[in-house]
Amino acid sequence: QVQLVESGGGLVQAGGSLRLSCVASGRTFSIYAMGWFRQAPGKERELVAAITWSGGSKNYADSVKGRFTISIDNAKNTVYLQMNSLKPEDTAVYSCATTSRSSSWPGRGYEYDYWGQGTQVTVSS
Repeated sequence: QVQLVESGGGLVQAGGSLRLSCVASGRTFSIYAMGWFRQAPGKERELVAAITWSGGSKNYADSVKGRFTISIDNAKNTVYLQMNSLKPEDTAVYSCATTSRSSSWPGRGYEYDYWGQGTQVTVSS
């Protein structure tokens, strides 16, 4: 199994920045990629950004391109999501998740095996 612990959420004004962290432990050798998902009330879960565990490939949702950056520190088994120029519509619960599947990069939510507990991001206008 893989255990994931997120941190870094909070309340920020529009235009501000936050950095989310997700630390993986356990069978990290089985991870192919990690994704950051978000879900706002009444909306479907959305894959915001994903990165392969090697760091060689990254993927972003159109809604966050140019504003969010995903990165990985393999020595710390940690994936970061740097969020800049935040907008009220970025408000959601953000969760990290890992997948061992390489065939459907970046994959959909149901293809991710392990999930963190989620962290709330609230952007005020």
